[in-house]
Amino acid sequence: MRRYAAVDLGASSGRVVVAEVGPGTLNLREVHRFANVPVRAGGTLHWDILRIYRGVLDGLRAAGPVDGIGVDSWAVDYGLLDERGALLGNPVHYRDGRTEQVSSRVPFEELYARTGIARQPFNTIHQLAAEPRLASATTMLLIPDLIAYWLTGEIGAELTNASTTQLLDARTREWDAVLAGGLGPASKILPPLRRPGEVIGPLTAEAADETGLPPGTPVIAVGSHDTASAVAAVPADGERFAYISCGTWSLVGVELDQPMISEEGRRANFTNEAGIDGTVRYLRNVTGLWLLQECIRVWETGGERVDLEALLGQAAGEAPFRSTVDADDPVFHAPGDMPGRLADFCRRTGQPVPETRAQIVRCVVDSLALAHRAALQDARRLTGQEVDVIHIVGGGSRNALLCELTADACGLPVVAGPVEATSIGNVLVQARADGAISGTLADLRALIRGTQRLERHEPRADAAVPAARAFARPAR
Repeated sequence: MRRYAAVDLGASSGRVVVAEVGPGTLNLREVHRFANVPVRAGGTLHWDILRIYRGVLDGLRAAGPVDGIGVDSWAVDYGLLDERGALLGNPVHYRDGRTEQVSSRVPFEELYARTGIARQPFNTIHQLAAEPRLASATTMLLIPDLIAYWLTGEIGAELTNASTTQLLDARTREWDAVLAGGLGPASKILPPLRRPGEVIGPLTAEAADETGLPPGTPVIAVGSHDTASAVAAVPADGERFAYISCGTWSLVGVELDQPMISEEGRRANFTNEAGIDGTVRYLRNVTGLWLLQECIRVWETGGERVDLEALLGQAAGEAPFRSTVDADDPVFHAPGDMPGRLADFCRRTGQPVPETRAQIVRCVVDSLALAHRAALQDARRLTGQEVDVIHIVGGGSRNALLCELTADACGLPVVAGPVEATSIGNVLVQARADGAISGTLADLRALIRGTQRLERHEPRADAAVPAARAFARPAR
């Protein structure tokens, strides 16, 4: 039996999970959790990266001796290092508005043809175009690579996260020289690529002292984009499945062996992100539980504690599909008064306005179920891939109402779980690299099916699911 620490950094919290892994064994225990609260200063929304790193160090101290450490996080955001290796200011949050007026010098059709990455205003290539510190930078490190650099002193860019930057060639899986050249002298800031399973390096003496771990403890590259780790932990049996990695975002898609880059896929905003073992995550980014998370944050601003489980129970009793919204409308992108925005959207589109908290929650969950259906229908149409079951993994798999409504909307069974998919994918890549287990991605998934709790939701024959409403998005 071997022990591994997964550092899993999410948009609202970070945590460290310790797993015991061996043949037929996979046990997880969360040892530390900390808040990840962005800070607005000088008109810019930043990540508080030193607070995040402090949380990582404290979590690794709580973990105790381990045989490996892996770091994953959200995509696209980065830190810049100067020639001395020092950080040039706090990384900017992808929800900051600095890229709203940025236009790429490369037409999006060409960007997509080269990278297979869908249009998102916050993709790294656009952030760099709005970056005032490039002239002083020598290295760009995505968030998990920055944490790994502080732990080991080693510089690199892990492939699955690098693929989200819109600077990686989708076919060669190397930095695209033409797109990188568009950064001018800053093209030299892109670090060498590393693959999941490579040993990044041992902890530095400083990191070992801060964590109480032995200096030789290795940090191992995993699927450092949290969705890559989560999809690796989808407990599928066979190939006829779709997945929804459901959290702040819902990543809805299928797994492919090769990128699928087509004009139809570009128009449908499907992305080709690198996965574990050479796979491709062909998916669409759908705004997920962010809508609900922001509602709860607003409701709790005055110090009141919201019981989400009770609220979901009340929402289940509300009239279904009374009011729905376009979850991806730009009005919902930034932090703010989400309950008010939802109500205003319904008012503008001639729908009943949700008035109670339960009605607002029902509006959100109904809207997400319809968004899941639309994305899945497009994935099946574009790839021709048969789908017999949908796997919902991540925090959203605990939301039974959302899982049930997704099954109803899609007309397919939903298998919910594991909740800890990202951490599981993280530690299993470590364990395989370390020799504690062996096998293919299918073998890793079999281990998950045999050790983790899963819930199955069958579509209800009497469920009345309407066609999705067509909404015109307002100009901003």
